[in-house]
Amino acid sequence: MIPSNVFQKIRSLVGPERFLDSQEDRISYSYDGTPMLHYLPDAAVIPRSVDDIASLVRLANETGFNIVPRGSGSGLSGGSIPVENSLVLLMNSWNRIIEIDRRNLTAWVEPGVITQTLHTKVEEVGLFYPPDPGSAAICTIGGNVAENAGGLRGLKYGVTKNYVLGLEVVLPSGDVVVMGGKSVKDVAGYNLKDFLVGSEGTLGVITKVLLKLLPKPETSKTMLVYYRKVSDSAETVSSIIAANITPAALEFLDNTTIKCVEAYASLNLPTTMEAILLIEVDGPASVVEHDAAKIMEICRKHNAEEIKIAATEEEAVKLRMARKIAFSSLARVRPTTILEDATVPRSEVPLLCEVIASTASKYGLTIGNFGHAGDGNMHPTCLTDERDTAEIAKAEKAFEEIFTYAVKLGGTISGEHGTGLAKRSFLEKLTPPANIEMMRRIKESIDPNGVLNPGKIFSMKPRCEGALPRNSAELKKFTDAGAFV
Repeated sequence: MIPSNVFQKIRSLVGPERFLDSQEDRISYSYDGTPMLHYLPDAAVIPRSVDDIASLVRLANETGFNIVPRGSGSGLSGGSIPVENSLVLLMNSWNRIIEIDRRNLTAWVEPGVITQTLHTKVEEVGLFYPPDPGSAAICTIGGNVAENAGGLRGLKYGVTKNYVLGLEVVLPSGDVVVMGGKSVKDVAGYNLKDFLVGSEGTLGVITKVLLKLLPKPETSKTMLVYYRKVSDSAETVSSIIAANITPAALEFLDNTTIKCVEAYASLNLPTTMEAILLIEVDGPASVVEHDAAKIMEICRKHNAEEIKIAATEEEAVKLRMARKIAFSSLARVRPTTILEDATVPRSEVPLLCEVIASTASKYGLTIGNFGHAGDGNMHPTCLTDERDTAEIAKAEKAFEEIFTYAVKLGGTISGEHGTGLAKRSFLEKLTPPANIEMMRRIKESIDPNGVLNPGKIFSMKPRCEGALPRNSAELKKFTDAGAFV
């Protein structure tokens, strides 16, 4: 627990109205979007300025407490869950779009800007910000940068790191630095901004982001394609990529997900189909027509049962909805929803889909599978109940087998959700020890006192090792001890 005299210093620094330490506030910031993990912070604060944040970080170094940055709390790897002796730094009110520069195709924004808000604002002036996470309506740009978020348009346009030109960051020392800028080319020294993107709040607190924008695509075409066999849909994905066509989106839903979406939203989806692909192409009208025609030809070659094409933008929105609400539809079925994030090379998507299905059957689990098939990023989602410890143990074994197989296929344990706390044990098991040691040395050199978001990505020794649970058995031990909410 942070000592009371330190609390007084923090309260004086930010102002009493911005210091939140009631039980209700502590519970509110004890969890994020990750199931089964929550830990009470000692308090939360709403900083007024960059100077406030720098002063808080310096005070943390002097007095020995931890700082955990937080945006909307929509993360799925436990990245913003507090640890012991922690102060949560609330950044979601830092939500100004400072500048949209049409001459340089850039935007300066604060980290609390909602991703969908940025989409709307830049499209109003004919520009385009491609990263489109599934939680775009609630997630923040700062969180996207911290996790290097992906999304539905990642196949063609890449992920968040491809659009970060510059950052203003408070380092673990309390120093404030600006990295990068509007120059298209810059190879003067180390690429520090890319070093921070995806570091999950462990190496700095992001206070401003300079983003690259693109001209808004001239037009687009959206289609849903139905299949009676998952293997046919997966082979379609591989064939589209092999044909040198790059759709803006190439998304997959399996039968379990289709049924849940239809039960939730009544979109007239055929629940007898084993798989659906959502495919979207965008760009100049002539290119869109050519690519759409070629894609439909490939779909039919791989036994597509039906192809539905949106005639208007309103229809396109409805077709996209089937994919957009996949997670929320699945989450309604059982009390606990474990959404995971296995990624393989695109050519291995058919094998990964088979492994997910066979592993679910092996352990008697309900696992809905959906995701970004075009870039090899699947989201196997286990529908379970955390009160059933035996079933949770089976889910952990199933996901360990899925991740292990993904790594054997040349893939990774996370394509866009990050490692955080939830996947720390998987990273440590499946990553070469030398790589983990290099990460630790980087963290220790930049943050020697471990004040920024410790215990995430990998274990910090000795201070944070064991501070938070790594599996259901540890979770029960902590809950029984009263450490968790």
